[in-house]
Amino acid sequence: MPKNKSGMSITFKYDVLVIGGGHAGCETATAAANIGAKVCLVTMDMNKIAQMSCNPAVGGIAKGQIVREIDALGGQMGIVTDATAIQFRMLNRSKGPAVWSPRAQCDREKFITGWKRILDHTDNLDIFQDQADELIVENKRAIGVRTIWGVELFARTVIVTAGTFLNGLMHIGKRQVEGGRCAEPAVHNFAESITHWGVRKDRMKTGTPVRIDKRSVHFDEMEAQPGENDYHQFSYFGQHRTLPQLPCWTCNTNEEAHEILRKGVPDSPLFNGQIQSTGPRYCPSIETKLVTFPDKNTHPLFLEPEGVDTNEMYLNGFSSSMPWEIQLEALQKIPALRDAKMYRPGYAIEYDYFDPTQLKPSLESKIIEGLFLAGQVNGTTGYEEAGGQGLVAGVNAALQCAGSEPFIMKRDESYIGVLIDDLTMKGVDEPYRMFTSRAEYRILLRQDDADARLTERAYEIGIAKRDRYDWWLQKKANIERIIDYCNKTAIKSNEINGFLDSIGSSAIQGSVKISELIARPGISLYGLADHLPHLKEVLESSPNRKEEITEAAEIKIKYKGYIERERTFAEKMRRLEDIKIKGHFNYSAIHDLSTECRQKLERIQPETLAQASRIPGVSPSDINVLLVLMGR
Repeated sequence: MPKNKSGMSITFKYDVLVIGGGHAGCETATAAANIGAKVCLVTMDMNKIAQMSCNPAVGGIAKGQIVREIDALGGQMGIVTDATAIQFRMLNRSKGPAVWSPRAQCDREKFITGWKRILDHTDNLDIFQDQADELIVENKRAIGVRTIWGVELFARTVIVTAGTFLNGLMHIGKRQVEGGRCAEPAVHNFAESITHWGVRKDRMKTGTPVRIDKRSVHFDEMEAQPGENDYHQFSYFGQHRTLPQLPCWTCNTNEEAHEILRKGVPDSPLFNGQIQSTGPRYCPSIETKLVTFPDKNTHPLFLEPEGVDTNEMYLNGFSSSMPWEIQLEALQKIPALRDAKMYRPGYAIEYDYFDPTQLKPSLESKIIEGLFLAGQVNGTTGYEEAGGQGLVAGVNAALQCAGSEPFIMKRDESYIGVLIDDLTMKGVDEPYRMFTSRAEYRILLRQDDADARLTERAYEIGIAKRDRYDWWLQKKANIERIIDYCNKTAIKSNEINGFLDSIGSSAIQGSVKISELIARPGISLYGLADHLPHLKEVLESSPNRKEEITEAAEIKIKYKGYIERERTFAEKMRRLEDIKIKGHFNYSAIHDLSTECRQKLERIQPETLAQASRIPGVSPSDINVLLVLMGR
């Protein structure tokens, strides 16, 4: 224990100790502190808080829904994203609202500054710049960490959010350099101090593309991709975008570039045996694309700005770990990039992660009490997945310190609930990223209604504060007011048939309720309001956020049947969620179960029958066996 000048021991004691200041760590620390826990965030570099190691973008398909959920719960990612966004788009607009997904390009430096400001102004939160070296465990419970400088920090709970730093190893061609990120040191020993107690770990890889100087780009030979400037944003509560909005740019690779890249494949660590670990399926390197799709003559590239005050640009679609000279030579075969200058080449990185099936749904370890894991150390990829896990881990660590029940979200409550259930029940064999297709209840998990699903519950726990709660109640009341008006108000044929004819919709006979018209394809509340002054008055009477409130009301009216049908199905599945099975069975002795089923159930130890049903290798007949044994 460290001593001061007088020789007296100095003890650092906290409720929650957070190891790592990335996206998971920041959400973890603020969530736990906002509930009232005494928190210390340990980070290697206070100037790299919430560093966007890869693309400086937040959101995307299903990822945007996670950020909306973080915000609805009282987290910070959505607020920081809106404050630092330099381009915003709502993806999948051509499809139904169940899969609309917000995405924003952010200013990398301002994102860090924004997060640092939040941390600095969060009560109950200390920051300590150091590197964790050893997890301190006593009686199978985590009680603190020892740092590389010999400082011992003690806490009632420890949350590890170390990202890609645990035994991180970077690759460019045949060269290997230890590190958790470019020019940042790897963390040795710490992972081993966790596996020492029986926690399983393995290796995964990810990568990042080349960074290009925008002054060397021929933008006149690329296609501009502007953003959107309507009312949509990430936070239900924070301010709208204030930074200048910048375009992204698109072009394609060509056969000349491919020829150069093919020459470099034998030197790629992905193909020369240098890297054995599994990489992300849905973000392949350019060399993987060439090998996997040999018949494709071009691949799309997206050149994206890194901020309003920098020349650095991110070349999305050109992740690579090939020798840097191969990367540059190939880039310069693309007309718009023929004079391209690199700030740095793309590289691959390998790192340790821990088997997430050894976690409880609260993200606490089943092996070491008081130890929570969140983010990439659980085998996920993405800032959004990390932030969602971080918030849940921080809340549950704080609740444990207060002697309260854990905060668990079901699969029909949030994408974060789907994510954690997938991790803890199915495990990972490649870096996990979220898609809308992973959620069986995606009509219930829309980006527009995360606050409706989660804010009241978050307020009860203490994550969401009173101002956010009151803000939601006001929105809720106005949504219900609009829906009630549409359900009760009938309009006559002479009021609306002219408009219906103009859009190719069939005329009405007599009168119909406004809600019946809204259910028709191609008809919106605002479209009707242009022809119905009384409806326009109802929409405009919302005290604020008129568009957001109108959109929420319209979706609930238009998709009422689908929403109710999915809710009914979800409630049926909830019955299996209510059947607790942990500790009821010695699975190895139940010979009516398949061998794979016995092995999986023995290893994972699911809490409920519903969780058991989602484990790969557990069949419906296996579930029926367990139901019979329980007398159901």
